[in-house]
Amino acid sequence: MTDFTKLFQSMIVQSQEMAKAMNPALEKFQMPDMSAYLPTMPKDAMEMTFGKTFNPGGLDAKTRLFVTLGALVAQGAQVDQQIAVTVRHALEAGATPQEIAEVIGQMSVFGGVPAMTKAMQIAQSEIAAKEEG
Repeated sequence: MTDFTKLFQSMIVQSQEMAKAMNPALEKFQMPDMSAYLPTMPKDAMEMTFGKTFNPGGLDAKTRLFVTLGALVAQGAQVDQQIAVTVRHALEAGATPQEIAEVIGQMSVFGGVPAMTKAMQIAQSEIAAKEEG
C-alpha cells in the first residue's frame, strides 16, 4: 500500500469514526428517495453548468454523466438514488438506453456483476419511466 493510499484510508476511517461518534445513526444513514426533490435538469442547463459552456475544449454534459455513472457502478452500485438521478440526467442530455447499458456493462469489470446487475435494474426503471412519460 502506498503512502497516499494509507493516508486516504486513514482519512476514511477517521471520517467514519467521527460520524459514528457524533451520531451512531449516521453510520448507515441514507436519505429516503431524494430523487423526488431533484427534478431533471434541462439539457441546456446541464451543458451550461457542467458541459462545454465554461470549458469549450472539455467534456460535454453527456460524457460527464457517463463518467459519473461509471464511477458509481465501479464503486459497487451502493447508492441507488444517485444512479437513478444520473441515468435520468444522461437520458435528458441525449444518451440512448444502449449507451447507458454499455457504460454500466463495462463497469462490471471493476464493480462486479452484482453491482452491474443492480445498476442495470435501476437504469431500466428510469428508462421505462421516461418512456411512459
